[in-house]
Amino acid sequence: MKTEKIFAGIQPEFSKHETAKIILIPVPYDGTSTWQKGADKGFEAFMEAADNMELYDIETDSEVYKKGIYITETINEKNSPDAMVEAVHLEVKKYINKNKFVTIFGGEHSISIGSIRAFNECFENLTVLHLDAHADLRKKYEGSAFNHACALYEASQTTNLIQIGIRSMDITEKNILDNNKVYFAQEMIYDDYWMDSALDQMTENVFITFDLDVLDPSIMPSTGTPEPGGLFWNETLEFLKKVFQQKNVVGFDLVELCPNPNNKAPDFLTAKLYYKMLSYKFYSKDEKEGDYESDPTHEVNSPFKNLSKFKENEDG
Repeated sequence: MKTEKIFAGIQPEFSKHETAKIILIPVPYDGTSTWQKGADKGFEAFMEAADNMELYDIETDSEVYKKGIYITETINEKNSPDAMVEAVHLEVKKYINKNKFVTIFGGEHSISIGSIRAFNECFENLTVLHLDAHADLRKKYEGSAFNHACALYEASQTTNLIQIGIRSMDITEKNILDNNKVYFAQEMIYDDYWMDSALDQMTENVFITFDLDVLDPSIMPSTGTPEPGGLFWNETLEFLKKVFQQKNVVGFDLVELCPNPNNKAPDFLTAKLYYKMLSYKFYSKDEKEGDYESDPTHEVNSPFKNLSKFKENEDG
């Protein structure tokens, strides 16, 4: 019998499969990682941290959990990397076809191969927005096309792939990546317009795959392959906010949390990041659907009123 998992201790009425708008699929797979193991423990640490998180988001003035968050049964396929990818592909596609907003939590980055494949089959002209320290564009690694080092190769061939924060790669990947759609970390620090440039290259439908090692190790040391020179919290949220406002984000995954029992802060950061992304998604969606039109104070009190997008509208 399945033991029900409840996100962040929310009331049972908000965690039912039938009524939840948000689906969370756990995939604690760590079969191909090549340095520090532990990504298979990431979901458990994420859930523990979420239990200690406030559920009111100040920035969006919302409680997104009330949209409903249902956690599916864990995908535990470990027979082979390709079997795991196919299991993820089928499960993700099943919930997309139920008109749910599907999110996936790893596990290592190879789980994203199946997720991206499912979204690409269900949404036309898909952009994959890849935030990562590593390019992950090898066609094969250690004899497998389903290795974590190959996580974005298929997406590079079948979708509009945009890569953010890259600062580590193999020379063979130079022949695969699209330099016009890769934002290298060492260049981003001198470019005040990289966010707008990346947005301009996205199609309407966007799937986000977020490898936590895109963040600087000073705030996210709990990954299998930490790389210096990464993104920081506020700039990351600023970018994500713009993506959710301006594009139709159709789903996302978070991968590569390798928890350290002696440092819980990265676990909490991950839980907060997941909840922030949901808050941005449903604030943006509700705004487009006009849920706030009946509130005459909404324009004045909007938590987004000071963002550049709205300043331009006001000035223009």
